[in-house]
Amino acid sequence: MEKPQKMPKVAKVKNKAPAEIQITAEQLLREAKERDLEILPPPPKQKISDAAELADYQQRKRKTFEDNLRKNRMVVSNWIKYAQWEESQKEIQRARSIWERAIDNDHRNITIWLKYAEMEMKHRQVNHARNLWDRAVTVMP
Repeated sequence: MEKPQKMPKVAKVKNKAPAEIQITAEQLLREAKERDLEILPPPPKQKISDAAELADYQQRKRKTFEDNLRKNRMVVSNWIKYAQWEESQKEIQRARSIWERAIDNDHRNITIWLKYAEMEMKHRQVNHARNLWDRAVTVMP
């Protein structure tokens, strides 16, 4: 003999008035996506054994950075991370190119100018840094 299946009680809503602040589905999705990005585990460490592997790794990394820039052009941290990564790869000319693109994108952002000049000074390119400061002073009010 089978027992009758019990259904859960239906909860009664006490306050049926709409909330003061309404949240859209888009907002919920955006917040969920942001939380997912915060929790991502670090990628496994890679052992690079030859020049071809290194070139392949650099190409993949550059593509990732470029895709991020294409999606979020106005997010300054994307530009900074990309330029600093190129600098860490000893690709100073590429890093300069990225900094220049960042300045073309948002020439009023002080952080971009500061980080770019800081990189030039770190690599003892005093004239480059001086030219940068002159440009920054000209552009900024």
